[in-house]
Amino acid sequence: MIKAVLLFILGLILLVKGGDWFVQGAAGIAQKFHIPELLIGATVVSIGTTLPEVMVSATSALGGHGEIAYGNAIGSIICNTALIAALTAAVRPSKINKKEFQIPIAFFYVAAIFYVVNAYVFKSFSRLSGIVLLVIFVIYIGITVWQVMKHPEDAVVEEIEEQEMSMPMLVLCLVGGAALITIGANLLVDNGTYIAAALGVPEAVIALTFVALGTSLPELVTAITSLVKGHGALSLGNVVGANLFNLVLVSGVSITLNPFSIPQGKMIHGMNASLVMDIPVMFLVMSFLTIPALIRGKITRFQGVLLLLVYFAFCIAQFVL
Repeated sequence: MIKAVLLFILGLILLVKGGDWFVQGAAGIAQKFHIPELLIGATVVSIGTTLPEVMVSATSALGGHGEIAYGNAIGSIICNTALIAALTAAVRPSKINKKEFQIPIAFFYVAAIFYVVNAYVFKSFSRLSGIVLLVIFVIYIGITVWQVMKHPEDAVVEEIEEQEMSMPMLVLCLVGGAALITIGANLLVDNGTYIAAALGVPEAVIALTFVALGTSLPELVTAITSLVKGHGALSLGNVVGANLFNLVLVSGVSITLNPFSIPQGKMIHGMNASLVMDIPVMFLVMSFLTIPALIRGKITRFQGVLLLLVYFAFCIAQFVL
């Protein structure tokens, strides 16, 4: 058991470091080819920070562990919103440009509604569902690229550090980062599955809590960095983008590779726990974060504190109920 926990932690470390190297290499190579920095931030960096979730969910789906693939996506959205964005709001409330968040938030709810229909009506996700989610992802990226190229002065993207490395070193970062992410994902899934079995809890519970928190570490690092630099809105933008990618890219890839059904391992009063708690909490925290922000143009400390309480209650409930 101790060995499994240590390997699980090692997997998390490799995922985070691998994601960092991959983004560094990809962004550096893009800069070498004179691709606009704003465009790199809107595509390469955003996708790169979601790679840990993609690899964990894809590895889980291919290995027949649909519960982990499913729980990781939902859990990461809840973690990003009720822990990371909430922490940012609680420490440093900030104003936001409502116009900049309308499109990603709208895309999130469109994807979420489609996701919910599959979950509640069909109780499973078909390969066609995965393809539809990926199509939504491609459309969103296309609109984002078009907006950045048309109005570069209005774009809000993650800052890109200047790259001083040679092309071979950048390629090494890209390849090495991808390798670390792959190894880390395998360690996380294999040992997460073992820990779940040893503790006697469903795999989805481990995925909704520990795996989701681990794969959300890149967003947590970005949030802390943004707080230090005084850019609270940047953190919110990263969280909203990551949540959308968790639905359309992470879930889209894993479902397309190996369709799966809603996890049946945990019940609450005779009803599927995912349908009565996990998905409703996902909608609750995203709605409480985004709707007031779009109406008032700011995120308050009250929102942050309340979301943090919801997150801790959700995590406790996963192991108690």
